[in-house]
Amino acid sequence: MIQRKTFLTLAMAVIAGSFAIPYVSGAESPEINKLLADTKSQAVQLAADADSLQSFTRSSLDWQTYARQLDSMKAHINAAGKLLAQLKDAEATGEPWQQEAIRRIEPLLQDMADNTSTTIKYLDANKTKVHMQEFKDLCEANLDLANNLEGVIRDFVNFGNAKARYQELKEKLEL
Repeated sequence: MIQRKTFLTLAMAVIAGSFAIPYVSGAESPEINKLLADTKSQAVQLAADADSLQSFTRSSLDWQTYARQLDSMKAHINAAGKLLAQLKDAEATGEPWQQEAIRRIEPLLQDMADNTSTTIKYLDANKTKVHMQEFKDLCEANLDLANNLEGVIRDFVNFGNAKARYQELKEKLEL
């Protein structure tokens, strides 16, 4: 029995350390977990939008197609921003790993918003230059930022899910 408890504790410490997320036992905020999952959904959609936008740079599509895709990205960024505001409001009630998630998401989302705004401004001023390298570079940067944002949120959500499963197993095994 002691060996199993030691193994599970060690396994959880390794998992927590591998994500560089502090592990603290205690009550998590279910509200924050839900908001993180919702933010992850927005980030997945945003990454898909950015991937589509970047793939357009290898085609002969017109500027209106880019504009529609950028509008979709803007909507997902705004939705994620509203969720982030709710996360920040609830931050004090979360565990340290949840608070860290919120702190890491904020600058990534801000960078994504800034780059998307720059891309929109470039498109507005250069409708006939969507196939120029400068625009392609902006689209590539959007994709990189969106993938980074989605990856960070996904890792935190996965960590929270793994931690919850561990707690359930721990209680079930009465360790």
